[in-house]
Amino acid sequence: MTKKRKNWTPEEKSRIVLEVLREESTLIEIANKYGSSQQLISRWKSEFLTNMATVFDKKTNTVKKLKQEHEAEKEVLVNKIGQLTLDVDWL
Repeated sequence: MTKKRKNWTPEEKSRIVLEVLREESTLIEIANKYGSSQQLISRWKSEFLTNMATVFDKKTNTVKKLKQEHEAEKEVLVNKIGQLTLDVDWL
């Protein structure tokens, strides 16, 4: 029987990394508590420490918001193109 990989949400990852940074428990204890590997948690921690400045960067938040808006607009336009294509084919 194969093990199924767990998909961690960003909220779960951040909660685990914050627990590691508090240093109230060892990395081994935290890994066992959440059923994850020590290497994975260490990688999350180093990634967090490298990218933590972007949390306070307003430009990054603006870019993400613009990307979401463009994706929504793109979806609407693709649906409209599909509808118009059906109309032309019918005619």
